[in-house]
Amino acid sequence: MDLLCAAYSNDDEEEEPKRMKLSDHTPTTSSKSSTLSSLHTQTLVPGSYVSKRQRASMASISAASLTLSSSPSFTLYGSILEADIPHNILALLRSEAKGHKSLNSVSEKLSVSLSGHTRAVNAIHWSSTHAHLLASAGMDNMVCIWNVWSRDKKKACVLNFHNAAVKDVKWSQQGNFLLSCGYDCTSRLIDVEKGMETQVFREDQMVGVIKFHPDNSNLFLSGGSKGHIKLWDIRTGKVVHNYNRNLGSILDVEFTTNRKQFISSSDVSGSNISENSIIVWDVSRQVPLSNQEVYQSDRALGPSD
Repeated sequence: MDLLCAAYSNDDEEEEPKRMKLSDHTPTTSSKSSTLSSLHTQTLVPGSYVSKRQRASMASISAASLTLSSSPSFTLYGSILEADIPHNILALLRSEAKGHKSLNSVSEKLSVSLSGHTRAVNAIHWSSTHAHLLASAGMDNMVCIWNVWSRDKKKACVLNFHNAAVKDVKWSQQGNFLLSCGYDCTSRLIDVEKGMETQVFREDQMVGVIKFHPDNSNLFLSGGSKGHIKLWDIRTGKVVHNYNRNLGSILDVEFTTNRKQFISSSDVSGSNISENSIIVWDVSRQVPLSNQEVYQSDRALGPSD
């Protein structure tokens, strides 16, 4: 695993894609943005009247410019907004979000090809709050945010906060926050709307998998190459619980339907394959469940899970 970390560390600058500067990005789909930009840049005559709308527009543009310029690892290509999505697709996405099935309302087959990573893609995840946004994590150290159904640029932005390959990515239930992890032994929380890294959670292992708690977006699990599983609290930036049992590299974690347990899968460690490959953990007690408890948990999951 150390060899993998070294192999995909950020020491090969030739493989990095050419990233355009934010100052070079020119919006093409919004005439309103151009109007606001002209208001912001025009020279005001001393003593002349400036309306409240003009002052608010200039203030908002100034704040946005400061935010973007302070994030060198954020590269803007398009927009994360719904404005450029065809109306029929947008209506379908909204109906699906509300639990309605109206697939017959769109006659053509919905499919799209997304191209932007320079190396293999390890994980993708749809936003649960913004159905048009998809995040992808790659071996090129990048996380890409896709406005999948946009008429214009489908690659909205690129997040390059990791300095090694990115292994997993998850949207938070709270809108535009994104969590990613990777070979640099960190999990990173990103505010996608502002293009800013808000928190870094460091470990002594390559982090291969992350999962938000279904009922509390301030908590998330991380699993890594040394077989350690941790429950983090975003509010404090600290580990709440550790789940250790001399496991191999953690491959995946998933909460059960009652949220009181989670299941982990890992590479085989030791001689007892059946014991070490899949384990059901009690979240609060930090211990694996007994065989009887595992059986009861399996029945609680039901056939659909």
